[in-house]
Amino acid sequence: MKIIDRTYLNYPFYGTPGMHAYLLSLGYEINIKKVERLYKIMNLRAIFPEPDLSEPNKRDKKYPYLLKSIDINCSNKVWSTDITYVPMENGFLYKVAFIDWYSSYLLSYSISNSMDAGFVTGALHEAIKAHGIPEIVNSDQGSQFTSEGFANALLSHKINISRDGKGRAIDNVMIERYWRSYKYECVYLHSITDGLHLKNLTHNYVKFYNTKRLHQSLDYETPLLRYKSGLILKKEQDRLIGAL
Repeated sequence: MKIIDRTYLNYPFYGTPGMHAYLLSLGYEINIKKVERLYKIMNLRAIFPEPDLSEPNKRDKKYPYLLKSIDINCSNKVWSTDITYVPMENGFLYKVAFIDWYSSYLLSYSISNSMDAGFVTGALHEAIKAHGIPEIVNSDQGSQFTSEGFANALLSHKINISRDGKGRAIDNVMIERYWRSYKYECVYLHSITDGLHLKNLTHNYVKFYNTKRLHQSLDYETPLLRYKSGLILKKEQDRLIGAL
């Protein structure tokens, strides 16, 4: 699973057949069914449509992808969320995060030993309490995000729900970029012994990422500075809309 995780970050277009072939080339004796099972455990999906990955509950309401044609020009217009697998010395945990699309500012996160909807909804409430209410929240079609509880939490705040096309990680590219930074700049640099160790490392990294790490995509600003300036833009846009 650790090898799959590192390989996927470098080659996110690898579906299970490609990953299976790669593992065989390294000398591992593994069948494709096991690779498929590990992809599901790790919450991975290729950037092109793949069958049966992050499969939603068929009873849950479907929502379209809303970000294709909108101009994301201020903070709190669009938030993205996702869950990633985090390897440790023995075993693994999951991390959910909410990120502001405009600024790449990490709004909230939570770490858990299971991918239940509760830990996702808790992180959403934490982000809203600290940063206000966004216009749109975008996620993939995993069952944690398509659950009635998570959808109701969004709708109760009148937040528009956007979901990626099935298996298309590139639709949620902002959070995917964060996962890559988090793993290469934090997780892979340490031999993580347990959950407390991971939580301490993550806390320090998120503080660094938001307040000190300069982003080329933000013209070498920090996410925090870009987020604050984006809030001013949002306030002005809301004022103009209210005046119409």
